[in-house]
Amino acid sequence: MAKGSSARIGEPLPRVDALAKVTGIALFPSDVPAAGAAYAVLLTSTIALGRISRIDSSAAEAVPGFLLLLSHENVAGCIKTPRAFAGLSTTTVETDQVMHDGQIIGLIAAESYESACEAAACVRIEYEQLSAAAGFDSYGVQRRLVKEVNPRHEDPRIGDADSAYAAAPVRISAEYETPIQHHNPIELLTTTCWWSGDSLIVHEPSQFVLDRSYLADCFSMPVERIRVISRYCGGGFGGKTSGTPRTALCALASRRLNRPVKLLVRREQAFTINTYRAETRQHVRLAADRDGQLLALIHEGTEVTSRPSTYSVAGTEATARMYACANIRTSVSIVHADRNTPGFMRCPAEVPYMFALESAMDELAHALRMDPIALRRRNDTGTDPVSGLPFSSRSLMRCFDEGAREFGWSERPAEPGGRRLGDWRVGYGCATACYPVVLGASAARVSLDRAGAARVQLAFHEIGNGAYTVIAQAAAAALGISIDKVTVELGDTALPPSNIAAASNGTATTCNAVTNACMIIRDRLVEAAKSKPKLLACPDPVPARLVDGCLIAGDRRIPIEALVERLGDPVEAQGTYILEDAAAGAIDRLRNGIPVLGGGVHGKRHVAFSFGAHFVEVHVHMVTGQIRLARVLGVFAAGTIMNRRTATAQLTGGMIWGVGSALHEATIVDPVSARYINRTFADYLIPVNADVPSVRAILLEERDEVVNPMGIKGLGELGPSGMNAAIANAIFNATARRLRSLPILPRHLI
Repeated sequence: MAKGSSARIGEPLPRVDALAKVTGIALFPSDVPAAGAAYAVLLTSTIALGRISRIDSSAAEAVPGFLLLLSHENVAGCIKTPRAFAGLSTTTVETDQVMHDGQIIGLIAAESYESACEAAACVRIEYEQLSAAAGFDSYGVQRRLVKEVNPRHEDPRIGDADSAYAAAPVRISAEYETPIQHHNPIELLTTTCWWSGDSLIVHEPSQFVLDRSYLADCFSMPVERIRVISRYCGGGFGGKTSGTPRTALCALASRRLNRPVKLLVRREQAFTINTYRAETRQHVRLAADRDGQLLALIHEGTEVTSRPSTYSVAGTEATARMYACANIRTSVSIVHADRNTPGFMRCPAEVPYMFALESAMDELAHALRMDPIALRRRNDTGTDPVSGLPFSSRSLMRCFDEGAREFGWSERPAEPGGRRLGDWRVGYGCATACYPVVLGASAARVSLDRAGAARVQLAFHEIGNGAYTVIAQAAAAALGISIDKVTVELGDTALPPSNIAAASNGTATTCNAVTNACMIIRDRLVEAAKSKPKLLACPDPVPARLVDGCLIAGDRRIPIEALVERLGDPVEAQGTYILEDAAAGAIDRLRNGIPVLGGGVHGKRHVAFSFGAHFVEVHVHMVTGQIRLARVLGVFAAGTIMNRRTATAQLTGGMIWGVGSALHEATIVDPVSARYINRTFADYLIPVNADVPSVRAILLEERDEVVNPMGIKGLGELGPSGMNAAIANAIFNATARRLRSLPILPRHLI
């Protein structure tokens, strides 16, 4: 882009915050200086179920620099359980009860981090231990249908799936398993708190700073007296979406010490004090006629959760809508075990549930002796089979067609195990990727000065997703200025309220709000020009545009500075974007810490998804069972792309995460103690460069005129969806071994 020229939507511009990040100018929450700060560490339980019978802190108190120990003995009644968390939280220090492995049971504060760690190691805690239930097969777990405990949950269904399945000529029935997985963002969980009179300031990596309502409930204070700041977040993936008990504990320590407190959570503690992706077991039954038309789809899922929680990801909302079928029945159950509460993890529902559906579709294609892409084409649909509503747009088969050409799918071995390369068996696999187009609400304040420079402010978040860049690009394109003239401020509750950075809603929600604010400024510039006939004399129907620092209407070209000076410097406007189906008062709900999310499968006039197609070539060693990925290709359609560079980075990163889901990632829980075994980053396997030699993402042009004014769809969580199934399908094509439990390891193939 020529210097000074207007930014364009879709242009692959470098990240505007790149220099700040690589030079250390960008301050992450733990980097923020706090004069006179004390340092805190958490105490966490070493049992999974029972109660604390005794805490001996005498040795800890003798450590030089020791300041404070918080535990149930001196905290009870000081922190209230927020209404939204009542009966759900398994992390509290208000009682002596232990409900899961690694539960927070105390906090140590000292003059230095090293002193705090030493003091924590000196605390002696005695327990009365009970036998804990670790998971699905443990004695004492409770199983319940989600619809029985969550009145808002619906199991998609239509027709008579059981009868249709029983009468069909071709049927497959298979059970699939996905493991526990933990987010391990590079940035650790940290909190810095200090009080200024009766007001609280918090610096904490967050995907939703407006969840200060959590702290307001904890301390019975107005949300306006709490300021949360998180200008940069070093990865969230769903694990930094809400207020946490550790934050309240840190704030209480700060109040008692009357000084700032910095808390750092060790990585192994993050496995137990934070949320994670729970393991699932799923039973899929598909029935078809001999031409491949689906006659019945039955998908039953079961997930593990904690004792008090009713959380589930319930991915059948997506799987029930992927393909045309007249008879669908789904259900989701939860199993209550003695574990910490699970939660959102990137592409929460689709990673486990699309693995089952897309593996089953491959099994059905094999039973029909039909190409897997041809089976999907046979069952492609422009309407949601459950509700009958149209898709806002659906480019799934375009993705498969483009991917098949680029990948060379026609060379796929028709029979499993039919191709070898020396001692390696070669296989091809494919799978559908999908993610619902979730939208929300946001306000944004934009100001434009006489020099043509703009400032954009909103309480959204940069979590590694390129938010600063795409928001700057939206403003620059709407105002007709170069992106280097735009300054973006994010991640502060003092700014206009914006939505949670989750569910891939961020780009669509924020860019529409920012563009609306810019359009208000444009209209005010037009009115200023019209008020002086010599500047602008053209009829109203002539559209006015802002391009290269000028207002253009008809054949007139007026420099912005002349108009800004006339209106007053700077010209400022606040715009909003609110999901069409959102309830009234959405912006006020955001201010009060309530995220606004909707759309996807819950639209009133249409359903909306982003789609993609994964293609994988694997090599499996005939002796050792070693699995090598030779090529990974993804083709995606996600509406208007704000920045092709950041979008491609999001998709390729997500695809690599999908590789990890298939071949590496799993947290192992001891079935006897109900404690996690591999809770260090060294023992938690993820893909490295050698595991993914070639990964490529292709973005198709797609115009969606109904999903939102700018036609933007989410794609940050689209990349992982279906990748695990594509790899499992490729391994079957290579070896004729159908593996239905993740991760797939060499020992499963020997």
